[in-house]
Amino acid sequence: MGEWRGEWRESNRASWDERVPIHVSGEFYDVDSFKAGQERLQPFEIAEVGDVAGKDLLHLQCHFGIDTLSWARRGARVTGLDFSGPAVEAARGLASDLGLEATFVQSDVYE
Repeated sequence: MGEWRGEWRESNRASWDERVPIHVSGEFYDVDSFKAGQERLQPFEIAEVGDVAGKDLLHLQCHFGIDTLSWARRGARVTGLDFSGPAVEAARGLASDLGLEATFVQSDVYE
C-alpha cells in the first residue's frame, strides 16, 4: 500500500475516533430514544432485508453499533465491525446497557 494511503487511513480513523463521543451524545443519533425502544431502521431497510430472526448478520463500518443493535432487536445474531477503537467500545457498552447479544470487532475492512 502506498505511504499516502496509510497516512490517509490514520487521519480518517483519528477523525472517526473524535466523532464517537459527539455522536453518542448528540441529537442526530438520539441514543436515549433508541434505548427507550425507538426503531432506528428505515422501513425500506426492513423491507429489503426481510425477516432476520435467527440469521447471522455482519455489519461493516458499524460505527457505535446503533443500526447493528437494531437488527439484534429483530432477532439477528449480529457482528459489527469498525476500525475505530472508541466506536467499538461504545458499541459494546450500548449492547451491554440494552442487554443485547452482539459481537463488535475492531478491524479495517481493507485489511
